[in-house]
Amino acid sequence: MKELLTQYAQYNIWANKLMSEALLSIDQTLIDEELVSSFPTLRMTMYHCWSAEHIWLQRMAAVENPEWLQDKYKGSFEEACRLWSNTSERLLQLVTDLPDDAACTKTARFFDYSGNEHNMPLYEILQHVFNHNSYHRGQLVTMLRQVGLTTIPRTDFIAFARLK
Repeated sequence: MKELLTQYAQYNIWANKLMSEALLSIDQTLIDEELVSSFPTLRMTMYHCWSAEHIWLQRMAAVENPEWLQDKYKGSFEEACRLWSNTSERLLQLVTDLPDDAACTKTARFFDYSGNEHNMPLYEILQHVFNHNSYHRGQLVTMLRQVGLTTIPRTDFIAFARLK
């Protein structure tokens, strides 16, 4: 289980890096153009991915009042892309630090935004985080096409697996 989660964490870093590079390659006025998707702009969609990774790291570390980054971040988009990469690296480090497969089943206790308590094994949370990013990276691809980008990175897992 740890080996699989490690591979997904590595894939997440790789795919997020490709997506950040694509986002930074376009005219930066386009990152705030209103588009039809779950979130209205490329910036908001990317910030959501980054914020979700960050909040799940906090929840798995039992931080009492985790913060949602996108609500307070005021820095540049380029810096946010770098910070997203750092957050993704922290997910890999979390998995790498697990001593064995049994540790992947350790339960994390956390509260959602409605104040409801949840207890979930780490491997389920990590699966969710990696799947969540895949979902929103797909939306970013569609949004990038809407703003005219024609060279879209292939971020499918199979493309990552074939690199080995």
